[in-house]
Amino acid sequence: MAEQKRPHTRIAEALCAAERICQANGARLTDQRRRVLEILFRADGPLGAYELLERLSTTLPSAKPPTVYRALDFLLTQGLVHRLESLNAFIGCTHPDHPHVSQFLICSACGRVQELEDHRVRHSIDRAIAGIGFEVESQVVEISGRCAGCRLERLQ
Repeated sequence: MAEQKRPHTRIAEALCAAERICQANGARLTDQRRRVLEILFRADGPLGAYELLERLSTTLPSAKPPTVYRALDFLLTQGLVHRLESLNAFIGCTHPDHPHVSQFLICSACGRVQELEDHRVRHSIDRAIAGIGFEVESQVVEISGRCAGCRLERLQ
């Protein structure tokens, strides 16, 4: 049976991966950007910009909204976070090592989000729009429902 990594180990690995990705892209993961990314990885669910600011200000009292927005713009550009349109919130990317189009399962009960990368969904959308001349600028697929834990809780 495979040993499950502790959350802090996964976060440390994700931050190291982010550093490598930024270096490969010729970008710099500053302390503020790294801290915003770490806050997103430690969160139980997606966070809005002002929630991020509140958490960031515990270690960086001088942080202001532009600090967070600039960090989020950078992290989005580097593919390290995703913006969930329906929630106007952000979540750390679970596999930033390659460009991808993700699908997100959003639990309406507990707020947790699961990132999927199902190429069949992407290809299905690509096929559906291919014949109509539509050019995709961004693609975010969000599906709301109840996660397995919340469904089980509701049945008990």
